[in-house]
Formats: sequence, C-alpha cells, structure tokens
Amino acid sequence: MTPRRLAVWGDPIAHSKSPQLHAAAYAALGRDWEYTRRQVDEATFGDALGALDESWRGLSLTMPLKEKAHRAAMTHDRYADLTGAVNTLLLTDGIRGFNTDVGGIIDALDEQGLLGIERVRILGAGATASSALVACVEAGARSVDVRARRPERAAELVALGQRLGVPVSASPFDADAVDVGLTVATLPGGTALDEGTSARLSAGGGVLFDVAYSPWPSALASVWSDGRAVSGEGMLLRQAVRQVRIFLHGDQRLPLPSEDAVVAAMKAAL
Repeated sequence: MTPRRLAVWGDPIAHSKSPQLHAAAYAALGRDWEYTRRQVDEATFGDALGALDESWRGLSLTMPLKEKAHRAAMTHDRYADLTGAVNTLLLTDGIRGFNTDVGGIIDALDEQGLLGIERVRILGAGATASSALVACVEAGARSVDVRARRPERAAELVALGQRLGVPVSASPFDADAVDVGLTVATLPGGTALDEGTSARLSAGGGVLFDVAYSPWPSALASVWSDGRAVSGEGMLLRQAVRQVRIFLHGDQRLPLPSEDAVVAAMKAAL
C-alpha cells in the first residue's frame, strides 16, 4: 500500500487553511493524495496517533499539539530539536518529527524585506514563540525582548537564547517598552490585549509580524501605530511548502519539482 492520507490536527481546527493549501500543492504535483482536517486535543492525541494505519503518510500539527508531537517523534530535525516543538510528522519510516515553522517564518520575513533587524520583540511564550526566537536569530536578531502574561513561562526561551548566543529578556506585557525594529506576535488568533498594553507595545514596536491570520486584521494589528502590520498568511504558506517537501521526499530543505508553479497554485488557493 502506498501511503496517501494526510491531515492537519489541532484544537480548534475549523479555521485552518491547510487543507486547501496542501490540496493545491498535490494537484500541481500530480499526486493523488488526500489531505483533511481533524479536531484533536492533547488528551486524545496519543490514541488518535496510535490508531493510524499504513495508509497514512503524515500529519501537520497546530496548537496545542506541537509539544505532544515532539514527544511522540522517534527522530527530530534540527529546528525541532532546538525548539522542542514539532508541527510535522512523517509516518512512512517510523515517526519522524520536523519543525517547519522556523523556516516558514524566515522565508516570510525575507519576502517582506525584514531580515537583518537586530532588536526584536516576541509576544507570547508558547511553542510558536520558540520557533519565532530561532527564526529571528537566524534572520539577524542580536537581542530579543519576550513579553508574556506570565514571564516565568519564558524561562525556556531565555535558556534557548543562551544556546543560540543571543541575550533574551522576559517581562510582562505591560512592562516599560524598549524600542525595537520588529515585533513578532505569536498569540492565538482572536487574542485581544487591553488598550493601554497594546498602545505601549505599538509605540516603538517597529513592524508587526503577526503569526495570526484569521481573523485579520488581528486585534493587535488593528491598533498598531508604529509601523506596518504583516499577517501570518505568508508564514502559513511558506511552512506549508516546507511540509509538502517533507511529505514528498523527507527533507524540508530540498525544493519541490517545479516549485515556483506549486507555490503559485498554493497562493491562489488562499
């Protein structure tokens, strides 16, 4: 049996645009593969994964499953190892874990002309924040200011910064702001901060790169005043391209056949 079934899992999941992105890619590649969505939470993830048969090729994982997927994977790529987060499982040879969020953020920042910014702020301290930190450092950040409701949750980000050789500070959302050139918001879509906090973060916050894309503009993007606000659709697209590479040939760094045409088809599906 040739594995041809794929899906995105998460909770919530109804908003996900991954099915149309992946369907467009596989049509362009001439692959008769099926890609669906399924609501799976942390409590049911293990049983759901264990119930998959040999018809399954792989999974995309979104919140809140990235850390669970990391623990389930038998091997990890470099980005998954650094972040402790897996958003892609390849099931055709054991359970192999990958993180395409890091590369997706880098690719999206590159498209927006946002590489080389040395002072960066990250909002949030979850699994996506870890990916954002690695991406920003690889994109040129030399210091990172993390803001979170509970700064103690950012201890792992501070430690990750030490591994990467970049100082990372952690403060509450409402702490005094320091001017940065780029703010990366990793908060769930629909998150709304109070007006004073949003204004404080916006002042001197540079360009807002918000990983959220539904609804758009996000609550933060709608009040951002210091620079332009960029939606997470570019990241969504670029991390999905890297997932398709993994599902096709097991390496997110290896371009797809006729990749420009595949990416164009995926963009048209958004």
